[in-house]
Amino acid sequence: MMKGFHFAPRLLKDLRRYDKQKFTADLMAGLIVGIVALPLAIAFGIASGVSPEKGIITAIVAGFIISALGGSRVQIGGPTGAFIVIIYGIIQQFGLSGLMVATMLAGVFLILLGVFRLGTIIKFIPYPIVVGFTSGIAVTIFTTQIKDLFGLTTGELPADFISKWGTYFRCFNTIDWPSAAVGILSIVVIALTPKVSKKIPGSLVAILLMTGAVWMLKEFFGIASIKTIGDYYPNIKAQIPALEMPSITWEQVKMLFPTAMTIAVLGAIESLLSATVADGVCGDHHDSNQELIGQGIANVCTPLFGGIPATGAIARTMTNINNGGRTPVAGIIHAAVLLLIFLVLMPLAAYIPMACLAGVLVVVAYNMSGWRTFRELMRNPKSDITVLIITFLLTIIFDLTIAIEVGLVLACLLFMRRMAESTQISVIADEIDPAEETDAEVHEEHLIIPEGVEVYEINGPYFFGIANKFEELMAQMNDHPRVRIIRMRRVPFIDSTGIHNLHNLCEMSRREGTHIVLSGVTDGVYAVLARNGFCELLGKDHICPNINTALARATELAKQLNLH
Repeated sequence: MMKGFHFAPRLLKDLRRYDKQKFTADLMAGLIVGIVALPLAIAFGIASGVSPEKGIITAIVAGFIISALGGSRVQIGGPTGAFIVIIYGIIQQFGLSGLMVATMLAGVFLILLGVFRLGTIIKFIPYPIVVGFTSGIAVTIFTTQIKDLFGLTTGELPADFISKWGTYFRCFNTIDWPSAAVGILSIVVIALTPKVSKKIPGSLVAILLMTGAVWMLKEFFGIASIKTIGDYYPNIKAQIPALEMPSITWEQVKMLFPTAMTIAVLGAIESLLSATVADGVCGDHHDSNQELIGQGIANVCTPLFGGIPATGAIARTMTNINNGGRTPVAGIIHAAVLLLIFLVLMPLAAYIPMACLAGVLVVVAYNMSGWRTFRELMRNPKSDITVLIITFLLTIIFDLTIAIEVGLVLACLLFMRRMAESTQISVIADEIDPAEETDAEVHEEHLIIPEGVEVYEINGPYFFGIANKFEELMAQMNDHPRVRIIRMRRVPFIDSTGIHNLHNLCEMSRREGTHIVLSGVTDGVYAVLARNGFCELLGKDHICPNINTALARATELAKQLNLH
């Protein structure tokens, strides 16, 4: 492990001052969060393409590990809507064994991010990318639920977004009205429940009401067209599966590497975002690196029990805080509650209507969409809007891996263009007013630029985006002065392309009989130039601390050339 890193789960710190009062608060919070998490775990599992018990197992195993080994006091972990699309795609392409390998690889990546203290790097991912792929995932989740929400008879649905909607429009005449009523009523119940009680989860109320209603419709009115979980998963078992180690091959690792990276990045973003939001509410400060390690260990272990990728869940974390949870013990209790429900009541899940679960996920998709934030970002600069729209569309039309990759590349390119545009290159003629200069000795009224001397100023970072522009400017200059002064007082950093550009400029100027003098080089830039041997090539006496010294040196060099 890296020097300075310490494996310090937040649970160990909080247990040192744990008391009965805190346990009572954590117990109540854990009970409520466990009940809230139940319908979501089932819905996320089915929507991801796995059986409902795998969703609950993920919430149990990952929820326990994330609370026990993470870096946040109140984070609740488990399956989330953000993973639905990517999990479904992995299963379609690589099967359950591929999902297991990809999830474990993602767990290893998360652990490495934490061990090498790279948790803060995730915060540098541009906000438009986060909003773009989150909104895209929300639209995709909504799209996948249309069939069950309206009870459509479509056969096997195509994988891509556009073809899926084409199938829906062609098959909308097959709508099952009882199923549609259950789905729409489920959405209404979930929306209205908070107005009655904010402590009771609307999704659980909807599932209980709709399951009871559908059972009565079948038993007493003969309406049997409403599909339930049991119709699709008749062999639901209330038992924790035995540990199963996957057979991992190098070919699998190479194929699944990009997907695993996407899972890791997505998990890191969502968990750290959730922990940051939680910090703001409860006045705490989480350890982002320890949190990533906890998330990583959870994703390595959960697949061994048949689980799917997991991360910190904002909604469940906020439920934990709002109900009094203040230490990781609440998260552990939430996992224990889910385990108890799973072992005792899991067979009853077979009676839950698919249309009701679709309604639950439609509400999840709406909450994920962040349409208000999306609308506000549309007022931002065009570069941000471009990244937002492209990431959003790529997430919907292709997949999340491509969206994140292209979004990051595009954001970097636009950022570099913006940086290049902010760097100015100017030519100073005749004289310099020392009153306006930060590196000039102001006892002189004006600094006269001697004949045969040209002064250029670079204002901004001197990196590859601007270095070529400067080289082109030099090439366009038809005159051959005796001395060129390049002022670099406002150059905060220089990269290898900038250094290469200066090397070329020196060689070209030497052939033309022109001296190069650098003025106002900062300590950081000077250190980079020295390490690359540029100072020896140019001559240390040609690198001056300010414009006064540079002009004096230029005058001296010009006189020497005149003598020759």
